[in-house]
Amino acid sequence: MYSTIKTAIIQGIHTKPLQVEVDISNGMPTFEMVGHLSPEVREGKERIRTALHNIGVILPAKRITINLSPANLRKSGTGFDLPIAIAILQSLGVVGEEQCEGKLFIGELGLKGQILPINGVLPIVSDGMENGVTEFIIPKDNEKEARLVKGVRIYAFENLQDVLAFLNGKPYVSDNNIEETVSEQLKDFSEVCGQTFLKRACEVAASGMHNMLVIGPPGAGKTMISERIATILPPLTEKEQLELSKIYSVCGLLDNKRGLIKNRPFRSPHHTITQAGLTGGGAIPKPGEISLAHNGVLFLDELPEFQKTTVEILRQPLEEHQIHLVRAMNSITYPANFLLLAAMNPCNCGYYPDMHKCRCSEGSLRRYFDKVSQPLLDRIDLCVEAPTLSFHELTKKNQKNGESSEKIQKRVRACHEIQCERYKEEKFSHNSDIPAALLEEYCYLGKKESAYMEQMYEKMELTARVYHKILRVARTIADLEQEKQIKTKHLTEAICYRNVDKKFWGGVE
Repeated sequence: MYSTIKTAIIQGIHTKPLQVEVDISNGMPTFEMVGHLSPEVREGKERIRTALHNIGVILPAKRITINLSPANLRKSGTGFDLPIAIAILQSLGVVGEEQCEGKLFIGELGLKGQILPINGVLPIVSDGMENGVTEFIIPKDNEKEARLVKGVRIYAFENLQDVLAFLNGKPYVSDNNIEETVSEQLKDFSEVCGQTFLKRACEVAASGMHNMLVIGPPGAGKTMISERIATILPPLTEKEQLELSKIYSVCGLLDNKRGLIKNRPFRSPHHTITQAGLTGGGAIPKPGEISLAHNGVLFLDELPEFQKTTVEILRQPLEEHQIHLVRAMNSITYPANFLLLAAMNPCNCGYYPDMHKCRCSEGSLRRYFDKVSQPLLDRIDLCVEAPTLSFHELTKKNQKNGESSEKIQKRVRACHEIQCERYKEEKFSHNSDIPAALLEEYCYLGKKESAYMEQMYEKMELTARVYHKILRVARTIADLEQEKQIKTKHLTEAICYRNVDKKFWGGVE
């Protein structure tokens, strides 16, 4: 007897529908699985056979052929156990075809018949709904995650016996309450002492989604301030929450007891991270840190300590806002639209350019600066210095309460709204993404401002790429001040955020 069951396979953060086909016929007793399968899928036949035996279903001594269609698509993962088992039971007449019609099955089986959770249930349900599927049978431990998708019916079970009872007419009862996400105790900008210029730079970076590099001695507060920049970014939209939650679901990082991810991510990988860990990859490609930082902040502390080949991989994602992973079996694209924030010491000992304290030789300084390539530096819009804090700035009794993240976020959010309205007909939505061909339209300079930039271009020996970045940053500063026209003061402030790279990469005296 022949039967089919619907299931799905994850491709990146999206899914493709699959059909599990089972044919049981007379012939030499075999249990064959075909369809371009990975080892863990092939091993599933032993899990399925044992699970069926332990719930009282004995497979007949017949030829059992199982095909996962389409056969040209590589199948991996353990989520096919449940649909294969149901397809076999349907072929044996244990469950009827009409009971399985229109339902999508996904889940791993234990040897006693228990249904175990899998990764990626959220994108499976979300994409399945778009493909016309409205009923899903999934593991109980994935129930809360699946119910984040509205407009579908979710049936979650702990074991195979319960699935059979439901398919044969037993009413389904479930606790479908999703716990409200508990607000995390986020770090706040009001806790930062001093560093007024650096905090202003963070506000500009967040307002236009400009990448930023912070240079300063140890203890200047680089990491402390960087950890708080995600708190001043505007809240995630529902679409962004769903997209980000899909990425975390594929990685198995989505908390099944909570709802969608509400806060913008802040990812801070250690400098020993591999290329695959940063960009994603592996035999079965998984998202890396740049995708986990999607719609949030990727913080690279001690930038020169990262492997140069690893950091250079960021060049393309920084421009395209996505990462392409090509493997022998398939090609996958993950989103990677993040705000890059990097921090570094001014030299190995941390005191350059104070030559009274700096112990580094000229050769050592050059080698240290060369760890950050010019092409990568050109993709960073703001390059600012964090000076050493004075005792007066550090002591609490001399500190006034600084602006909270909430107050700064209001200005940043207003700036984002201005940009969204301005670029509503374009393919981009932030000032940092304005193409060079459209700079004259969106970053128009008057005669006075144009003459000023011509003077600064010659004086500072700017490159075309740096000049364009200054215009984009100036556009953001003007938006923060609700100004439609870029003025000289906006250009001057934007240039201040590019002085430091000349100081350190302009040549060691």
